Amino acid sequence: MSPVGKASPAGPAEVGARRGMPHALQAMQAIVMRELFKFSQQTGRLISALVRPLLWLAVFAAGFRNVFGIAIVEPYDTYIPYDVYIAPGLVGMVLLFNGMQSSLSMVYDREMGLMRLLLTAPLPRPWLLFSKLCATALLSVLQALAFIIVAALIGTTLPVLSLAGLHALVALMCGALMLGALGLLLSVHIKQLENFAGTMNFVIFPMYFMSTALYPLWKLQESGAEWVYQLARFNPFTHAIEWIRFALYGKDPGLAPYVVLGCLAVFFGLACWGYDPQRGFGGLAKRGG
Repeated sequence: MSPVGKASPAGPAEVGARRGMPHALQAMQAIVMRELFKFSQQTGRLISALVRPLLWLAVFAAGFRNVFGIAIVEPYDTYIPYDVYIAPGLVGMVLLFNGMQSSLSMVYDREMGLMRLLLTAPLPRPWLLFSKLCATALLSVLQALAFIIVAALIGTTLPVLSLAGLHALVALMCGALMLGALGLLLSVHIKQLENFAGTMNFVIFPMYFMSTALYPLWKLQESGAEWVYQLARFNPFTHAIEWIRFALYGKDPGLAPYVVLGCLAVFFGLACWGYDPQRGFGGLAKRGG
C-alpha cells in the first residue's frame, strides 16, 4: 500500500492511455505533413493532375458543346451545355487518378522499405492506414478545388460559391476518401511496380467510362446500352460524382452519400484486413523474406 498523501506510480497501461490520443494525432499529423511536403516538391504532379481534366474540358467538351446538351433534369433548373455537365465528372477524375496514384505510392514505399518502418510503429495498424488515407484525400480535394477554380476562370459556368457551403466540401472529401480507400485496397494486391499500369487499366477506365461522368444514365438507357446502364448504376464512382454534382447545386443527392460511405467502409476494412501481419502484405513479406 502506498503511503498516505503520496500518489502511486502509474502503470504502463495508464501511461499508454494518457498518451494514446495525443500520440496518435501526432502520428497522423506527421504522415499528412510528409505527404504534403512531398507533393510540394513535385510541381509536375500538380500540373499533370490539372492538365488531364482541363484537356477534356477545353477540347472534348468544347467540340461537343453545340452537339450535346443536357435536358432540364435534376439537379439542373435549366438547359445546360455539355461542358457544364461533365465538369463534376472531371472533378471526379481528379479524385480518381490521385486515389490510384496513392496506390502506386504505397507500392513504391513498400518496395523501398518505408512502408515497413511505418507499419511497425507502436500504433494500431488501421490508424496508420487511416492517416495515410486522410493525407491522400486531402491532396485529392486540394487538386479538385484547383481544377474547379481554373475551369471557372476559362469560362465553364459552375456554382463555385457553393464550395463555401459544408455540403459540397463534405461530398468532395467523402468521394476522395472512398477512392483513396480503393487505392489502398489495390496496393495490397499489387506486388510490384511493373504490375501497376496493367492493374490500373482494369480499374480507372472502366470506373470512369461506365459512370455518369460523361453522360447521364437516362441517355445510356435510351441508347439501348442496357448492360452499360446497369453497370453504371452500381458503380460506386457514379454515386461519388452524383453526390458532388447535386451538392454543387444544393440539391438532395438521394442514396449517393450512403453508397459512397458504405463503399468507403468496405474498401478500408478490406485494406486493413489485407495489411494484417498474418495475411496480406505482412504475411507475404514474411514468406518472401
